[in-house]
Order: sequence, then structure tokens, then C-alpha cells
Amino acid sequence: MNIGVIGPGTIGEVIIRKLRDSGYPVKMANARGPESLKDLAEKTGAIPVSVEQVVQDVDILFLAVPQKSIPGLPKGLLSKARKETIVIDVGNYYPFRDGRINEIENGLTESVWVERQIGRPVVKVLNTIASKALMAAGRPAGNRDRVALPISGDNPKAKEIVAQLIDRIGFDSVDAGAIAESWRQQPGSPVYCTNPTKEELQLWLQKVDRSSLPTDREKGLKAYYPTRDADYQAQIKAHRSVLVRCL
Repeated sequence: MNIGVIGPGTIGEVIIRKLRDSGYPVKMANARGPESLKDLAEKTGAIPVSVEQVVQDVDILFLAVPQKSIPGLPKGLLSKARKETIVIDVGNYYPFRDGRINEIENGLTESVWVERQIGRPVVKVLNTIASKALMAAGRPAGNRDRVALPISGDNPKAKEIVAQLIDRIGFDSVDAGAIAESWRQQPGSPVYCTNPTKEELQLWLQKVDRSSLPTDREKGLKAYYPTRDADYQAQIKAHRSVLVRCL
């Protein structure tokens, strides 16, 4: 299975490392060009290419860029990808970083907005785990405390393939429904950066209060900020202190 990653930043780099550690061939690209990725290529074995090249001849393409960067992708970029390529949206909307996106502020689900920008359906996954946790919290299948990640999308077969990949890099998964329902895993949700087990995730997905997401997103940020340099357990504890308190 060939994989492409657009946006090897904080979370994108960890995704690349996890994929390469699991034996997947990976191409990667950013807006600055292949030369800027030379060091990461040497460390991971991922192949730096242009943005136009990274979408070609891959089975899965990860979009790991800030929400504000999605409209800046080259027009028609995804037309260069195969029809069957699975596009994964890893991003989250944070107004302080992305600026105000009126459609999302008015209630449009974040990943539906992404689909409209790129003209392709997406699968939503890996947006609910902090980069440090993604790097260090993976466990073998069957581990009682294995972290579970929600997967949303409209194509059952694509979600099944993504679930197999998630298992291979050390995590359980739960089918969280259609992409229109992926607001359940947006920032502010109790499943966001709280490292739930599979049983917790299944329960908490049903208890998300959509109306409270913007407020709880800001509360989560305030709790997380003092732990940004701490280990992932401290970050998870901070998020749980505000996002899971009422469940």
C-alpha cells in the first residue's frame, strides 16, 4: 500500500514516522518544496516530492495541514489522484490559528467543509489524538488499555481499510458514522485528545453535545496550554479534566 502525506508538520511528521515504522512506503510534500524535507527523509526513509507528485499513484493520501491551508492547495490537485485513492482528513478547525471560517461557524461540519474545498470525499481520522500520544501511546492488539480512534466517512470499504492501517500502527478504532456526523470528534468533544479505550469511545461518541463544542474547545485549549511541553499523559489528563468531567 502506497501512502502520501501533505503537511509533515507536528502531527504529519509523527504520522510519517508511524507509517514508516510499520513498513509502509511513504511520499511526503509541503508548500516549501522537496528540498525542505531532506532531513526528515534521511531520518525516516520517506520520499520528498512536490505537492503535485504526492497525490499520484497512492492508495491513501493524508491531508495533515491547518484548516486555513486547505483552500490554498493547488486547484484541481485531487484530479491527479486515482479515483480509488482514500483521502484522509487529519485537520481541526481552530479560529485563533485558521481565522474565522463562516461556514463552519454557522454549523457546517469541519470535514464536510474540507470535502467541498477539495472536491473529493474524505475519511476523518487521527484528528483526535495529540502528536506525542500518537508517537508513544500505541499498543499491541488486545491490550486492555489500547487507545481507540474514531473513523468517520461515507464509504464503508474505505473506513475498513483505514481501520486496518490504524490497527497496524498500534490503535483500536470505532466507526463513528457518516462524514456529516464527524462533528462528534471535533475539538471540544469528550473523545478529543482524551485517549479513550474502545469501550469509552463507543459510549462518549453518543454523548457529545454539539452546541457546547465551541465553548469546550476553548476550555480544552486553556487546559492543554500549560502542558504543551509535558509528556502525553499530562496532556491527556488536562483534556480529560474539562472534556470528560460531565460524563
